[in-house]
Amino acid sequence: MRLGLVCLLGCLLTLPGVGQTHYEGAIAVGGKAGITLSRVQFMPTVPQTMLPGFVAGAAVRYIEERHFGLIAELNVEQRGWKETFDGAPLAYQRRLTYLQLPLLTHIFFGNNRLHGFFNAGPELGLMIASGTSANFDIEHPESEADFPSVGHPADQFTLPVKKRFDYGLAAGLGMELFTQHRHSLTLEGRFYYGLGDIFGNRKKDAFSASSAMSIMVTLGYYYRVK
Repeated sequence: MRLGLVCLLGCLLTLPGVGQTHYEGAIAVGGKAGITLSRVQFMPTVPQTMLPGFVAGAAVRYIEERHFGLIAELNVEQRGWKETFDGAPLAYQRRLTYLQLPLLTHIFFGNNRLHGFFNAGPELGLMIASGTSANFDIEHPESEADFPSVGHPADQFTLPVKKRFDYGLAAGLGMELFTQHRHSLTLEGRFYYGLGDIFGNRKKDAFSASSAMSIMVTLGYYYRVK
């Protein structure tokens, strides 16, 4: 399934090369910032809710024909997970900060004033920081009277991240408002699905899967340089 998703995104990236016209190319640079909601898909399952964070970065966009283009971004994004404990007054979260590089196909439609758009493509990431927050002794969670006796793994509390390199697929929808000929503002919602695992996934490891998922909502600005 993961290989199929990669192939599908590869096909999307070839769309700009189909049906070439004499449309004059345009290059724009910009930046964005916003909020994230993330979690980690564990197997066995870890009870959790979405962890809020932030994302910010820079982008270069190249429109090579009408309705199609390419975007490369360099962002800093906070991901991770926040656990739940069946109503017990316990709290645990781990925040992972990534330097990420999305390479996206940009499909847009609209008029000279307002565009709707769809972005999709692969994303590479490198974890540059990690932090843990808890209100109990994560080394000995069984000593907590309120800690769930069944159905709540504890290995993830202290496991070090084994795989700092991450990769996955991203897709988003948004709108772009052109305030002047060379200036525009964007609003985008984007979903990221990780194809790698942050912990080891061999038979002897605690988890067979530990892949990241995140939702980003960002405001951005572009300046057309060509």
